[in-house]
Amino acid sequence: MEKKPKNRIILLTGKGKGKTSSALGMVLRAVGHGMHICVIQFVKSCSNTGEARALQCLPGVEHLLCGNGFVSPSDTAEKRAQHCCSAAEGLRLARLRLENPEIHMVVLDEICSALHLNLLTESDVLDLLASTSEGKIIILTGRHAPHSLIAIADTVSIIEDAKHGLQHGIAAQPGVEF
Repeated sequence: MEKKPKNRIILLTGKGKGKTSSALGMVLRAVGHGMHICVIQFVKSCSNTGEARALQCLPGVEHLLCGNGFVSPSDTAEKRAQHCCSAAEGLRLARLRLENPEIHMVVLDEICSALHLNLLTESDVLDLLASTSEGKIIILTGRHAPHSLIAIADTVSIIEDAKHGLQHGIAAQPGVEF
């Protein structure tokens, strides 16, 4: 009897810079192996970043923006509902990609942030991961990863800043921060 391949769940979390960059490094590696990848970005909404432009150039990579940008505590109920709808749509699209046998890797960028901001429920994300077809590489990113995701991930990196240019008055720069 042939053993079915297990899913890999990789979690990149912490307060430091580089969670999305690390995930995109794995995307680049996967492209080099001829894999098909879907990058779904929760919360983020800008399609004019260096990473978005680069993803458009990579063969076999689909990039989906499923956010409305910065979520503020002062958002109106209507604006908050829009954020929740966008995140729910991202989760729906993620389910479709995770069921598709032609897609090898799915990056759920900032999904931990969407959870922390209560745009998604932990149970919905855990259900998504539990129902994924076998043999997928799933990369989860974002600050404030819940313990439940840390527990099910087989690889967890907690990224911390020892020092950051923004703390010293260096403005965000193309190619570094965006």
